[in-house]
Amino acid sequence: MTDEDYMKLAIAEALKAQQLGEVPIGAVLVYQGEVVAQAFNLREALQTTASHAEMLVIDKGNQAVESWRLEECTLYVTLEPCPMCAGAIIQARIPRVVFGAYDPKAGCAGSLMNLLNDSRFNHQVEVVGSIMEEDCGKLLTRFFKQLREQKKQAKVLSIVDYKEKNTID
Repeated sequence: MTDEDYMKLAIAEALKAQQLGEVPIGAVLVYQGEVVAQAFNLREALQTTASHAEMLVIDKGNQAVESWRLEECTLYVTLEPCPMCAGAIIQARIPRVVFGAYDPKAGCAGSLMNLLNDSRFNHQVEVVGSIMEEDCGKLLTRFFKQLREQKKQAKVLSIVDYKEKNTID
């Protein structure tokens, strides 16, 4: 399978997150050419900071390969890893990360900084970005547009409700 094939699997995971109202980010972990773990963002559902797709897929990967070291793995994720996830990637010794869309607000694999290639750490990661970038980016753009529209609609309904309750007869 190619990087694009694995990214399609990560996108399928992101769509699962979207169906739950989560930010649509998905991740797939490949060990020696075989998918050993898949996950998607569950931060809202679990209400835990570390419930990013990458963190969840790393935990599942540790269980699958029965080691905290994921030295023969490639991590595929639809969005550039944040600082927390980049740190976990380094700690797990993942040698290669492939991501879809860049994250100009929190990306730590090239956008804001590149923690994954910082020579001060004892482990550096090969980073490949922009794989199916347009598809991955559209998932997020559509999600946040819809979220803004829902919030705007809720605000309008709240104002209408307030006016109805506070009308003097």
